[in-house]
Amino acid sequence: MKNQTRVLIIEDHPLISEAYKNALISSSFGNKELEFCIDIADNCELAYNKIKKSLESKAFDLFFIDIKLPRFNEGKILSGEDLGLMIKELIPNSKIIICTTYKDNHRIYNILKNINPQGFLIKSDITSKELKQAIQCIIKGQPYYSKTVLELIRKQLSNDFILDKIDRELLYQLSINTKTKDLPSILPLSKAGVEKRKRHLMEVFNVNNYGDKDLILKAKQKGFI
Repeated sequence: MKNQTRVLIIEDHPLISEAYKNALISSSFGNKELEFCIDIADNCELAYNKIKKSLESKAFDLFFIDIKLPRFNEGKILSGEDLGLMIKELIPNSKIIICTTYKDNHRIYNILKNINPQGFLIKSDITSKELKQAIQCIIKGQPYYSKTVLELIRKQLSNDFILDKIDRELLYQLSINTKTKDLPSILPLSKAGVEKRKRHLMEVFNVNNYGDKDLILKAKQKGFI
């Protein structure tokens, strides 16, 4: 008897959704014990409603989630990341595969930390063959990360720096040219606190020139932004 796995693909590009669907079907060929029941949602509101409805009967087992999606303001679901957090809370035993075009280290790190998905694929990294391989690994209970994600993890493990959430957010805001005077409204720091953190980060990264440019460059080299 085949074991039916319920899958929800949350993706707003039909061609990509179809690619995931085909990879799932291909992965089940020749496997007498595996069968996928596939559903698709192309925005946060539809995904939210399908997830809630599934709890009334049989919840989804596997999710493909894009991060950039049409938001659902009423449900306070602004992105695929919010959906991932919701799924972790409501269906903790399900498996999540994040599939996104976002490649910046700050975003990747936050998704890994907050959602801790079983699969994390950067769309520009993967081929149809690798997508099928990722599905097979995750169904077996093994994690699968594409090369960009693995490179970030490697960089993080190879350095001795310990930065907290505020340090990382400060580095990220500096990298997107947020003005110093605006930082206290974004971070839980006073203006003096921001300057103190910056001095500390320059010591941590061994940056002699007291300027944001060199600090950002060093932080990027180490994989923090």
